[in-house]
Amino acid sequence: MTPTAQELLRTTAARLALDPDRNPVVPRVADGRAELRTLALLALEQRHVIPSDRRSFQHLGRRAAESKDLESAAFFETLADGECLARERLDPLFEACGVSGSEAATYEPHPGCQAYPAYVAWLALNGEPADVVLALTANFAAWGRSCAAVARGLREHYGFDDEACGFFDLFAEPAPDLDRQALAAVRAGIDRDRVTTAHLRFGRLLAHYEEMFWTTLAERESGAAGRR
Repeated sequence: MTPTAQELLRTTAARLALDPDRNPVVPRVADGRAELRTLALLALEQRHVIPSDRRSFQHLGRRAAESKDLESAAFFETLADGECLARERLDPLFEACGVSGSEAATYEPHPGCQAYPAYVAWLALNGEPADVVLALTANFAAWGRSCAAVARGLREHYGFDDEACGFFDLFAEPAPDLDRQALAAVRAGIDRDRVTTAHLRFGRLLAHYEEMFWTTLAERESGAAGRR
C-alpha cells in the first residue's frame, strides 16, 4: 500500500535522524565549552554555503517548473528566499564573534565544510525534485534542532543578544508554510509517480555531509587549541 505524503515525510525523517549525542560541536556550545573561534569558523563557512545553496534551490525550482511540478517549484523558491535572509543575519554573528570584514572577504573555506553544499548542487542537477524535497525536509529537522541548541547556548553562556543569534533562530523557528509546501510537493510527487526510493539515498548522504561539517569544525577547534 502506497504511504500518504504525511506518512512518507514522517518515516523518512525518522529513518534519517541524526544522533545529537554524536555531534562534536553543538553540545559544547550548548553548555559553553566551545571556543568562540569555532562559532566564527561556522559563520565563515556559512558565508560560502549560503550562496551555493541559494543557487541550487533556484535551479531546482526552475527544473521543477519546467516539468510542471509547481508544488516542488514553490518549495524550492521559498528555500532560495530563505537563504537570502540567512545571509543578512550572518553579519551580526560575525560582529559578535570578532570576525572583521577583511577576514570574511578573504577567508578560504574548508573542503570538509563545503561537501554539503557541493552535494546539494549535485542534487540540483540530478535529483528528481520530489525526492529532493523529501531528503531536504528530513535533513532540515536535524539542522533546526542543532540551531536551536546553539542559539540557547549562545544566549546563556556567551552573552549573545537576539540580533547575534538571529542566524540560528531563523532555522530553529517553526516554518509552517514551508512544511505545507513540502507536504503538497510530496503529495503531488506520489500522485504523479515521481517519488522514488532515491530520496533515502539522497537523505543519507546529506546527513553524512552535515555530520562532516560539524566534525570538521571540531577538528579545527582542536587543532587551534593544540597550537596554543
